[in-house]
Amino acid sequence: MARIYLGTAGIPLSSKGKSTADGIRRVRELGLNAMEVEFVRGVKMGLEKAAELKKVAEEENVRLSVHAPYFINLCSEEKDKAEASKNRILETASRAEAMGADAIAIHVAFYKKGDREKCMEIVKSSMGEIIDRAEESNIKTVKFGIETMAKETAIGTIDEVIEISKDVGKRVIPYIDWAHTFARQNANINYGEIIDRLSKELSMSHINSHFEGLAERKGKFVDVHRSIKYNTPPFEPLAKEILKREISITLICESPELENDALIMKKILENDGYRLE
Repeated sequence: MARIYLGTAGIPLSSKGKSTADGIRRVRELGLNAMEVEFVRGVKMGLEKAAELKKVAEEENVRLSVHAPYFINLCSEEKDKAEASKNRILETASRAEAMGADAIAIHVAFYKKGDREKCMEIVKSSMGEIIDRAEESNIKTVKFGIETMAKETAIGTIDEVIEISKDVGKRVIPYIDWAHTFARQNANINYGEIIDRLSKELSMSHINSHFEGLAERKGKFVDVHRSIKYNTPPFEPLAKEILKREISITLICESPELENDALIMKKILENDGYRLE
């Protein structure tokens, strides 16, 4: 039987308190069991605070993950920006480790036309260095998730994230954004095929993922998030593919509707016979 962790990207909109701890408690009140802590504008949390969140999450039985800052480009032509990107990833990982989060989501790099292969090699080398530095800093358990991306100038196709994981090692994992992949593949996605690839090619024991709807511009889906109610992409087929398999997966709702859409996702799972723990 599948084991599913479902929750919000950040503090639920309905949370009366606006601290991360308040958000974790609100997630549990809503009957959800996961939350992604958002560092997208920068890592502004100390290690002590992160350790406090670990206790709250354990008390509430909420699985945590973390999103690294958007300001990361390991393939920047400016060396100081590439180095700053590595440091931001490590800062994120140290807080994630302290709070007991299982993985961090990273937008790793952008490449110029014709430079994809070179950028892939830079990303692999940089992630290897980051893992070495993490272990030297006693960051031992958190996984480094390479997120699938919608933009065609970004590293982040399914093939790319699997290749990076294979070449760098098991601490680097694909972090699947289902909607981004749907857009990147021209509004075409086979959920079951992706899940099976992760299982067979990487022997992943747990899949970290995002889900949201995307807007359409000039006949093409773009990285502008909207409610899952638009079915771009549809959630129900993903739910069915998950429930066919004995897998463990986190589904983080990144739509602007946050918990409202997460609760729709929960209802779809319940209609298919699944109950969140």
